[in-house]
Amino acid sequence: MAGEVSDAQLRTLGPTGLRVSPLGLGLAALGRPGYINVGHGEDLRGRTDVAAMEQNAHTVLDAAFAGGVRYLDAARSYGLAEAFLASWLERRRLQPSDLTIGSKWGYTYTAGWRVDTATPEVKDLSVATVRRQLAESRALLGPHLRLYQIHSATLESGVLDDAAVLEELALLRAEGVAIGLSVTGPGQAETILRAVTLGAFDSVQATWNLIERSADDALAEAHGAGLGVLVKEALANGRLADRRAPHVLRAAAEERGVTPDALALAAALARPWADVVLSGATTADQLLSNLAALRLDYGDELDHRLATLSEEPAEYWSARAALPWN
Repeated sequence: MAGEVSDAQLRTLGPTGLRVSPLGLGLAALGRPGYINVGHGEDLRGRTDVAAMEQNAHTVLDAAFAGGVRYLDAARSYGLAEAFLASWLERRRLQPSDLTIGSKWGYTYTAGWRVDTATPEVKDLSVATVRRQLAESRALLGPHLRLYQIHSATLESGVLDDAAVLEELALLRAEGVAIGLSVTGPGQAETILRAVTLGAFDSVQATWNLIERSADDALAEAHGAGLGVLVKEALANGRLADRRAPHVLRAAAEERGVTPDALALAAALARPWADVVLSGATTADQLLSNLAALRLDYGDELDHRLATLSEEPAEYWSARAALPWN
């Protein structure tokens, strides 16, 4: 099979038994014309009609699969990402055993394929939402859906104390679908630790990058407790990629003959608790650049040098909230 990888290149995600690659692909930037990644509109170069975006998504997915990527991460709120993924799976005639697919519930896409709407998505972590969106995801992905995650859980949302939601997820888990959560905001660490105590989750997905390291210890604890750990936003929504890379990162990358994005992803891949680090590539060229991270050595001396990039969580999340949906 084209894109075949050896078992030695894969690892198991926590207690799930699911086989995943160290570098995964998140579909947030592939399924809708507007997103908060820096330069997202430029990446799409005006090719934002549905047919063009589906073709682009397939091109990126092809490049990822050929490069050994075996974990794909979607969500109901990623526009038509699940639909594009489903059509790609059909075209490639892939089976559930060929790769692992996760999706998320909790946000509803409301932008209507526009990039200038004030409310591109609406968050609702109720049991009614998980039931509705699970049915929608399964209608598209069928048995390919192997991991189902709460989207952007926080302590303030109350979702981790919602008995009806937890019961619904437990029923799904009993059917053999792994259950996870993604977390967000300056309180990521506290949410992760709360999730660990519940014993209801197989994995956690959190933001970690060279600017936002606050979840480091909590993710190590989650990993130690047996949960699979997925890293999202390892490029800080483009702040650590070519367009916006800080000087210290750019200089270190140039010394190693790679791009800043590859070095920033290598930093996340080097965390001993990280099972999967997600690329958020919008184009095949970006994906290929990201894949170079797998060939880099990232040691303590370099990590110490790049530690100057770290920001206080409140500062980081405030800057993220100010990023435009372009």
